[in-house]
Amino acid sequence: QVQLVESGGGAVQPGESLTLSCEASGTFYRIYAMGWYRQVPGKQREMVAAVNAAGTKFYADSAKGRFIISGDFAKNLVSLQLNNLKPEDTDVYYCHMDFGLARDSWGQGTQVTVSS
Repeated sequence: QVQLVESGGGAVQPGESLTLSCEASGTFYRIYAMGWYRQVPGKQREMVAAVNAAGTKFYADSAKGRFIISGDFAKNLVSLQLNNLKPEDTDVYYCHMDFGLARDSWGQGTQVTVSS
């Protein structure tokens, strides 16, 4: 069983920054991809940023130029640096990891609140 533990959420003012972190523990062979998603009310979770084991990074349009994802596949860690935060970034952010063979895991979610 794999567990993802997230940290780093919080409440900030517009223009400030936060860094989210997520670490995987448990039994798995390897991680193929890691990412961060947000829960849009009434919709499925949508990708904010992701990185695969080859180092290729993907960003949602809303994240490009502001957020930076970093994946350490040797340490089973993924982080998301959120810069120049806006009120519309307020949401619960979930870490996700893909272990291949249709195995994946989600973190418990961490709240990010941006308001003045």
